[in-house]
Amino acid sequence: MNFKTSILSTIALLLGIATLSSCNKEDYPKSDPTYDNYYYIGYESPYQYPWNNTKVSVTKNQTALVKFPVQFHSAFVRNYDAVAKYVVSVYGLATPAVAGVDFDVVDKNGTKIVVADTVYTMTFPQAKNAYDTIYVKLLNNAASGTRTVNIDLIKNVTDQYTVGTFSQAYRRPLEIK
Repeated sequence: MNFKTSILSTIALLLGIATLSSCNKEDYPKSDPTYDNYYYIGYESPYQYPWNNTKVSVTKNQTALVKFPVQFHSAFVRNYDAVAKYVVSVYGLATPAVAGVDFDVVDKNGTKIVVADTVYTMTFPQAKNAYDTIYVKLLNNAASGTRTVNIDLIKNVTDQYTVGTFSQAYRRPLEIK
């Protein structure tokens, strides 16, 4: 590459950077009622960023509860409690883990959470920005092989608010070996 080509390449690069960095950012105004009651929930990343759907791998005889920290994102304090939802999903998995056989979804004390429709909930008082944890207890199933289950955060739409999920950090695959 000759000197003239090098200079032209450098100028083109600088112009490209200037063009990209000068773009206007469209912020949604806090006063827009469309977004005032819309919240997000996502799994915390062990590295904070980028948000992701990283698989967690554990041994079936592990006695400690498996912890899945989540963050509820809110810029407001409300006069209502916001409820986030999550499900245990085995859809499309070749060797699915079975609730009640391989694992149970439990509270922080290890007590099994019983739900009628497979949808679990987490409540965030006054819809404040907060952290919580989903807990899974392994049942040391004697069957051989690796089994997998997904713990999926799902959208919750009510008349008062919506708790949405991110396109990343909404699923935690749990691999039980």
